[in-house]
Amino acid sequence: MNDELYQKGMQMRRSVLGDAHVDRAEAAKTSFDQDFQEYITQNAWGSVWTRPGLTQRERSLVTIALMTALGHEGELELHLRATKNTGASVEDVKEVLLHTAVYVGVPAVNTAIKIAKKVFSEIDNPSTNESE
Repeated sequence: MNDELYQKGMQMRRSVLGDAHVDRAEAAKTSFDQDFQEYITQNAWGSVWTRPGLTQRERSLVTIALMTALGHEGELELHLRATKNTGASVEDVKEVLLHTAVYVGVPAVNTAIKIAKKVFSEIDNPSTNESE
């Protein structure tokens, strides 16, 4: 493991996903998934998310489009929640999902919109959100 990339990755991961999420993920880590968690922290967060070519907002929007296209609903919800930390606005997400519908299809985006409405409602009304 590259400790420097891991530390950069953990810092970025916390910046995007929030301390509460990362703390829960770290507490749930076992010997079974420890290597995987280190891999994604070092490579996804430390090597890719820290690159200078795109802003956190842009990376966030690309990730939302990809999670929608691939049907990864749990990761989509996670990254929709992260928009409060990345600078991506609700309007940005709305435009990305509309654009994604053209290339991915209406059913995938219909599901993504349902998830986005739920997440943004919970962000706007934190007392209704039990998972934060």
